[in-house]
Amino acid sequence: MNTPRSPGLPFIFVTLLIDMIGLGVVIPVGPQLVTQLTGNPLLAARNLGLLIASFSLMQLLAAPVLGTLSDRFGRRPVLLVSTLLTAASYGLAALASSLAWLFLARALGGIGGATIGVANAYIADVSTPQTRARNFGLAGAAFGLGLIVGPALGGLLGQYGLRLPYVVAAALAVLNFLYGLVVLPESRQRNDEPIALSSFVPLRALGVLSRFPGLPVLAAVIICMNLAQQFLTSTWVLHGTVRYGWTTGVNGLSLAVAGVVSAFVQIALLPRILGRLGNGRTVTLGIVLGVLGYVFYGLSSSPWMVFAAMPVGALAGVAAPALQALITGQTPPQAQGAVQGALGGAGSLCAIAGPLLSTALFSHFAASDAPIHLPGVAFFAGALCLLAGLAVFLAFRPQPISQGEPV
Repeated sequence: MNTPRSPGLPFIFVTLLIDMIGLGVVIPVGPQLVTQLTGNPLLAARNLGLLIASFSLMQLLAAPVLGTLSDRFGRRPVLLVSTLLTAASYGLAALASSLAWLFLARALGGIGGATIGVANAYIADVSTPQTRARNFGLAGAAFGLGLIVGPALGGLLGQYGLRLPYVVAAALAVLNFLYGLVVLPESRQRNDEPIALSSFVPLRALGVLSRFPGLPVLAAVIICMNLAQQFLTSTWVLHGTVRYGWTTGVNGLSLAVAGVVSAFVQIALLPRILGRLGNGRTVTLGIVLGVLGYVFYGLSSSPWMVFAAMPVGALAGVAAPALQALITGQTPPQAQGAVQGALGGAGSLCAIAGPLLSTALFSHFAASDAPIHLPGVAFFAGALCLLAGLAVFLAFRPQPISQGEPV
């Protein structure tokens, strides 16, 4: 029997899609804009890294706080205000006359983009145990589609001005705010319980993950998966450029193909896989396929092998929605925002540590004079992260506590 879909789910999908498009449209022009503002290419490279890190740092600080606020005051106001902050960040970047203003814009963007936990909590609120993983899969599809549209749109718009992609990203965020203002219903009743002060201390707020049975294990697994994903995305372009001599266009094409395949898996295949295997076995299958995909990427000696391995790598994406469904099943309704916000904060930690570790590994082992020449080392390291997550999941996976939770 089909369950009617909440009118808020399309807004969540569009919000995540616009977030990814907004991030993607600035990728082709971000380095040039930093160079323009600094006037020094070497200084620009250093500041570009700091800008990327500042975004993740603000997400780390803001995600647990926003999740807790959404438990107290509702998901709707937090999502709408964050959408406005995102619009403001892109607008400020479009007008930035100095690097300091660009850093401020990036910080605002990190806060506005820290609502992935709130969005996941909204999905948990309006989903049944049987539809949770499927709905989380739609969120994953939004990321995949954004990965396709964003960089392509940014490259096209960037030809007419370095700041035009930022203007378009701001306009998209404003339109999404207006859309949400009209169609987005609140997903939970207001909670009048006082908020613990520790909820506003970001790293201490991560402690909510230890308050409910089974969550520490599932959180450890998702952290391993997030870290592996960071190893992949942070070195993908570097690896393609160094190992295969890919141009910017070919790198963009590879990302677009990966996004298309990923979206197809989340929309078309995930519901069928869940129906046959349930959440737990879907997580296991996804992680195993992820390990194989990462190893295939690392071993690929020719570009065609990379593209041939993409379906396996994309099928690994079935693990994350199923794991999110298990996490929401272990979490009381009144704590969904805090838990999802804490997971968002942990994901931001991975977004800080992952690029630093993976690029350091790549720069050492991909060098022609390296003692061991291993350009795919970051992918192999990602596979080890996934194996660690799989070991934890198989050894300590908790039993679901929600009635009707698929296993």
